[in-house]
Amino acid sequence: MNDRFQQLALFVRTVESGSFSKTAREFGLSQPSVSRAIAALERRLGVKLLVRTTRQVSTTDAGEVLLGRARDVLLAIDDVESAARGADRLSGVLRVALPPEYGVRRVVPLLPAFFAQHPLLKIDLMMSDRYENLIAEGADLALRIGELPDSSFVARKLESARRMFVAAPSYLANRGAPVSLADLAGHDVISGPGDTGDETWGARRNGRIERQTLSPRVRSRSATGVVACAVAGLGVATGSTWMCAEALASGAVVEILTNYTLDPIQAYVVFPAGRRPSQKARAFSDHLEETLGGIGEKKARLGNPSKRRRQTDRRHNLSRCGRRRHSH
Repeated sequence: MNDRFQQLALFVRTVESGSFSKTAREFGLSQPSVSRAIAALERRLGVKLLVRTTRQVSTTDAGEVLLGRARDVLLAIDDVESAARGADRLSGVLRVALPPEYGVRRVVPLLPAFFAQHPLLKIDLMMSDRYENLIAEGADLALRIGELPDSSFVARKLESARRMFVAAPSYLANRGAPVSLADLAGHDVISGPGDTGDETWGARRNGRIERQTLSPRVRSRSATGVVACAVAGLGVATGSTWMCAEALASGAVVEILTNYTLDPIQAYVVFPAGRRPSQKARAFSDHLEETLGGIGEKKARLGNPSKRRRQTDRRHNLSRCGRRRHSH
């Protein structure tokens, strides 16, 4: 990389990450090398760009002006090189932040086709359940599930999935099947990462919203954990077709309370605020939008809902058999 461009790139990433050492690791350099490069940039421009303390790195007024311009220049260079190579010759590393469960089930299966289109591109899957600062972490884009916590993000909706109540046949055989949302007060319930923490579950029946205050017996901070707990017979859970498809198909869990409708869950692609997405980020986002709708719905489709409802009600309306005496 040209020294001048590398100096700009190191400066931008140091500001974004707030760390000389993190920037050094990303570029495969030593921390002193990063410090010297930025010092050389300051000497060349004749202004101080950064204020460095033991806790943080911040920009001076001149550094803040340079930051915006430098981002535009580096992105323009990347776009020019990509255009010269052609749309199928994107290169470099695409950094994608995403939740592990969604990434494994929905995104990873789509990567072979994306790599076939862009054989020179590499991907860093930054899987984490935490919602990181995209700019600080150096992510080109992120995939987010549920409500977006920050309205300053530039977001595009990818897909949505139906949510449902589920439980293991063994649990229903022991405790009986709830027939209303209010019945869940007498059941063990499993809460997941999407629950708000107010212990109130809501669902719609016959056009009206019903709510029930509950005290979860088990809490899980991952969707995979919720499904695993339900399969183990620990209680009633809510889950999306994304997460429950395999367990439903195998019979490990069944859908209950089928006359209720839960709000669907949404998936979004999110770009860091304050900068234009790179060409490789836009290409990946376009690929996800084009493929998730078709492939995803085929995998998530769990048969005819009305047919499932009749089967579930027929097989698991155990309260009529007097088995609810164990509920508490």
